[in-house]
Amino acid sequence: MLDAVLAAAQSAPSKSDLQQYSIVVLTDPGPIGRIADWIGTMDWIKGAPVFLVFCADIFRGREICRMHGMAHANDNLDTFLNASVDAALAMAFAMQAADALGLGTCPISYVRNHIEKITPLLGLPEAVFPIAGLALGWPEHRALPSMRLPPSVVVHRGRYHAETMAAEIASYDQRRHAREPLSPGKQKNNDVFGTKPGVTWSENVARQLAVPERFGLRTFLRTRGLSVD
Repeated sequence: MLDAVLAAAQSAPSKSDLQQYSIVVLTDPGPIGRIADWIGTMDWIKGAPVFLVFCADIFRGREICRMHGMAHANDNLDTFLNASVDAALAMAFAMQAADALGLGTCPISYVRNHIEKITPLLGLPEAVFPIAGLALGWPEHRALPSMRLPPSVVVHRGRYHAETMAAEIASYDQRRHAREPLSPGKQKNNDVFGTKPGVTWSENVARQLAVPERFGLRTFLRTRGLSVD
C-alpha cells in the first residue's frame, strides 16, 4: 500500500518534467518521535506508522548538469518556486491515493519550523529542503471536510473580483461557525491574543497571519547553498 501511495505521488505533474522533488520515508518510531517532540503540539504524529517528508530538490538538477558538463544556471527564486510546487503536487497526489485506499493523512507544514534540525536528521544534501511532512496510517475516525470558501470568493471569471469579498467572507464566517465552531485549542496564537468565544474562521486566519512565522527560512536556505533572489 505504501508503494502504491508513493507511485501515485510520482505520477503528479511536474514543471517541464524536471521532477524537482524527493520523498523521505520514515517508518522508524525514533526519528518520527523526535520530529513530533520538536513540533510539540501534534502528538498524533507519533501514532503514525509512516511519516513522509516531501522535499524540494534542486540538488538533483545540479548533479544532472554536472553529469553533462554544464553549469546549473537557474539557482534562483523561480527554481525554488518550481521545486516547491513539484513537491506540493506530489504530496497532494499521495493524499488522494491514500484516501482511495482507506488510509488517513495529515499534512504537517510545521516541519519548516524546525528545518535546521530536520535537515540533518534526514541527511538532506545542500539545496534539498523540506516542504511538508505527511503522517500516514489508519485513521481512528474520519472527520467531515472543513467547509470551504464559496466559489464567489475563490473563482474569478475574466479578472480578479474583490468587490464583494468582505461581505462574502463575513457570510461564510457565520455559516461555518454555526456548523463547526472553533474550540479554544484551535484558535491561533493564543499566547498573543488569548482565547475567547466566537472566534470565526477569518479572525483565526488574521490571528495567524498577524504574527511572524518562519522568518528565518530565507537565511537558512542561503546557508544551504540556495539563492532565493
